[in-house]
Amino acid sequence: MYNPDVRLEDFTIPTLGEARFASPLNPKRLLFTNEGDRVLYYAHQSRIEECLCSGRPLPSFEPAGPRPRIYFDSRAVNCGIVTCGGLCPGINDVIRAIVYEGYLQYRVKRIYGFRNGYHGLVKGNEPAPVVLDTGMVNDIHQQGGTMLGSSRGPQDPARMVDCLQDLNISILFTIGGDGTLRGARAIAEEIGRRGCSIAVIGIPKTIDNDISFVSRTFGFETAVEVSRTVIQSAHVESKGAENGVGLVKLMGRDSGFIAAQAAIANADVNFCLIPEAPFTLEGERGLLPKLEERLRRRRHAVIVVAEGAGQDLMEGADRCDASGNKLHEDIGVFLKDSITGYFKERGMPVTVKYIDPSYIIRSRPAIADDALICLQMGQNAVHAGMAGKTDMLIGYWNSHYTHVPLAMAVSARKKIDPNGLLWQTVLSVTEPGFGG
Repeated sequence: MYNPDVRLEDFTIPTLGEARFASPLNPKRLLFTNEGDRVLYYAHQSRIEECLCSGRPLPSFEPAGPRPRIYFDSRAVNCGIVTCGGLCPGINDVIRAIVYEGYLQYRVKRIYGFRNGYHGLVKGNEPAPVVLDTGMVNDIHQQGGTMLGSSRGPQDPARMVDCLQDLNISILFTIGGDGTLRGARAIAEEIGRRGCSIAVIGIPKTIDNDISFVSRTFGFETAVEVSRTVIQSAHVESKGAENGVGLVKLMGRDSGFIAAQAAIANADVNFCLIPEAPFTLEGERGLLPKLEERLRRRRHAVIVVAEGAGQDLMEGADRCDASGNKLHEDIGVFLKDSITGYFKERGMPVTVKYIDPSYIIRSRPAIADDALICLQMGQNAVHAGMAGKTDMLIGYWNSHYTHVPLAMAVSARKKIDPNGLLWQTVLSVTEPGFGG
């Protein structure tokens, strides 16, 4: 997960200017963050010693949290919130946290909610932004999805900044994944060109947990937890038929974290397929011969596959969605057909039960563990914006909330290391001789 080429200057957080106002937060009720403190990038002693011995400074994150002095006069501040991309458990929790922290702690003037993603951040597009209050968001954390709506696809940064200026917005909170954060960076760059005092703060929403320099994004734990239930059902179905195969396709366009951790959390998975670990269908170590061995031995099997796995095995057009993400062929249907055809040729009866729970998982409310991180990410986003931080997101690293420059976060997608501990653990609990 570490990037050996990371430089100390990469961690620098842009600011709008000097923090001239005393924070309205009560110092007797909370501990202010020391601006000079840092959260180390490396957690292992060997890497730290390597830096020290070479004379290189230790790469580290700026810690998140409330500052004793802030950039904005909070009572004169208008904020904006926008949610983009696919649905993910916990979006409403983050919206609620921002609204409550903004109004009740900082006493901001107004908080706008932009409807249907960046489309709603363009002046004149319908529906118009809504003014949020605590009553409107009081119960939304009990519901999945986003009360503001979402969309994919880029919009003109200049027209979005025009809208922010027209509404006199001081802080924009963008809740979304890689594409959303790239859009936030483009907005921050346009603001910089105009010399405006508008902070842009990202909150990383990606169910795939694939944002670089962030160890965990909200919604991921809920996805793994719900996936366990689905896998258990697939296991029951597979045992209910002679040579039964439970085939579950989970989210993971480019990174297989959900599939991998769900496989570890559920001892019933026999084969786990992810984008980072290429596999073959035929041959001595191919999936189909190994599946045949398993069925002849145990009469049932469970396969978990991430949506982006095995794309090299299929022929498809080079297509992208509105956000610029490459559209993948359906590996779940492909595997179902391949398994059925393989065993038909051998005259061996097989029953494949294919389950794709993606939208059921995405639309669920957050479980308790995710709800906690949503609350704290939302609160820390408000703290960062009030302090005049910008062009950054709220991260989570080594059990601490951090400030991460957007440029660094979108530099590459986080992926599973096929030689790392996580994948080796998956291999140790699934069928021997496959995938290693």
